[in-house]
Amino acid sequence: MINTNFLSWMLLGLCSFSAVAQDDTVSPARKQAIDSLALEKVRDLSKYISIIGNKKTQYSEASRVMDRAEELFAPESEMGVSALNQKEVTYYKVRKYFEHIMALNYDRVNITWYNIHYISDLERQPDGKYVGVVTIYQHFEGESEGGLKYKDTTKKDITIYVERKKTQIQGKIVEFWDVLLGDIRVTETSAK
Repeated sequence: MINTNFLSWMLLGLCSFSAVAQDDTVSPARKQAIDSLALEKVRDLSKYISIIGNKKTQYSEASRVMDRAEELFAPESEMGVSALNQKEVTYYKVRKYFEHIMALNYDRVNITWYNIHYISDLERQPDGKYVGVVTIYQHFEGESEGGLKYKDTTKKDITIYVERKKTQIQGKIVEFWDVLLGDIRVTETSAK
């Protein structure tokens, strides 16, 4: 017969191990998966911005894509807009940014992102979230029928938030790591 005290200590030990295994630390394998998810969300945003900014996109489709794109962001996030002829960067809430690029006064707009990569490792914050930064380069071209043409390349830093969340699936509470995009800050703009 197994001693009940021994069994109690074994159960307590297993629960303690489980609690440590499920704390808010990120294993190297999990970090790699989170990094991949963050970069995938940034690439998704790039596609959404191209669709929203394309003058051939129907308003209803652009609106649907804006809704999807907003889901990628943490609440109250802002996106920076710069231009070669302006010294100041203007920041818009995410939805306003999308509406701004839809309303640009060009007949043709092409927005592409490239060289997407992490510039800072995920760092744990006092509240248990992790924060990192991804850098992208955005090439913008706008052209009107009257011959007006504008192009620039902007380097932008995107804050990435990673936090532990819970959801209920078939009556069971399941924990998972979620990635949200934060502010997108302009770091430089050039005529390239």
